[in-house]
Amino acid sequence: MATRVFLAFSTLVWLPYGLFCFFQPGFLEGAAGVVALTPTGSTELRAMYGGLQASVGVASLLGALRPALAPQVLRMLAFVFGGLGSSRLLGAVLDDAWSSYTSSALGFELVGFAVCIVLLRRRTDR
Repeated sequence: MATRVFLAFSTLVWLPYGLFCFFQPGFLEGAAGVVALTPTGSTELRAMYGGLQASVGVASLLGALRPALAPQVLRMLAFVFGGLGSSRLLGAVLDDAWSSYTSSALGFELVGFAVCIVLLRRRTDR
């Protein structure tokens, strides 16, 4: 049950944010200080902040609706959260960049990673 709730929550965070960023890539300038200087840059923001994050949301939805897929989705999320969180932490240290966006995203990613690990360990302990 906890896995299903976590995956549903992940869907509600990743999918709408990804869709919003796809359709409104300019939002990232004010929110995160990320700006596209060319049409290619806008396409990149749509792909990375929009398409990639929406895809993570869709995968989470599939894991929530199909329990047999949940372990694979949890592993994928662990890698996504872990990769984003560790890169963000190292980047923030290297750049001395501790904005509220960075801190909030880092908290979300580190907590998400920890939850994935706990849920995966529970599954293997059974």
